[in-house]
Amino acid sequence: MNNNFFKEVDCPLGVELTQRLRKLADPYHDGMGGCHGPDHTERVHKTALYIGRLMGARLDVLSAAALLHDIGRRYETREQGKICHAEKGAELARDILKKLDFGPNLIGQIAHCVETHRYRGNKVPQTLEAKILYDADKLDSIGAVGIGRAFLFAGQTGARLHNESDVDILACKPYSEEDTAYREFKFKMSKIKDRMLTPEGKRLAAERHDFMEIFFERLERETKGAENMKGVKLRLASGK
Repeated sequence: MNNNFFKEVDCPLGVELTQRLRKLADPYHDGMGGCHGPDHTERVHKTALYIGRLMGARLDVLSAAALLHDIGRRYETREQGKICHAEKGAELARDILKKLDFGPNLIGQIAHCVETHRYRGNKVPQTLEAKILYDADKLDSIGAVGIGRAFLFAGQTGARLHNESDVDILACKPYSEEDTAYREFKFKMSKIKDRMLTPEGKRLAAERHDFMEIFFERLERETKGAENMKGVKLRLASGK
């Protein structure tokens, strides 16, 4: 198989249209770093297409929605959460898709996926494609990649490596010094496996959740000092 085959597999909209879509979306990712930058978008794109193929979803809708799902993120980051990036992203996506001559019905389906990929309030994923995008995005926030992203985000906001032992992490404010990767795990990441919407999403989330439990248990022990490491079971090495 040649490289063109793999390009076409990853481009249900066609290679040329997919590249044009990326080119229009990329400027919105500037300044988002490794946490919500183009690399995150590409992982979500691949995962969404993988699940979409298993479930017989419309891959053209999924591809466009995945590539555009976070284009509103910089507005939310700039306003420290006062703007919903999913709602803003859907608004921006409509403009981009019109420039590329997408039809009204297709634009509506794609915008719905973008607008509901956070699943907040009354913004509920209604279509199969919207549910798959939601799962693909959430999968990228857990497991090994999720841990890496959590530390990247903590670094971007100036948070410490780990919370002080006497701090109630659930009472800490976001975008503060105590908004650590560990707080993100306890507050959000640990709950994701129970919120998945597709069978494959649930399976993958369960695997990634188990890895996070091992990692953050180990991190908690190590940050308390070497004297507390005695007797730690190296479950990561044994696979148990």
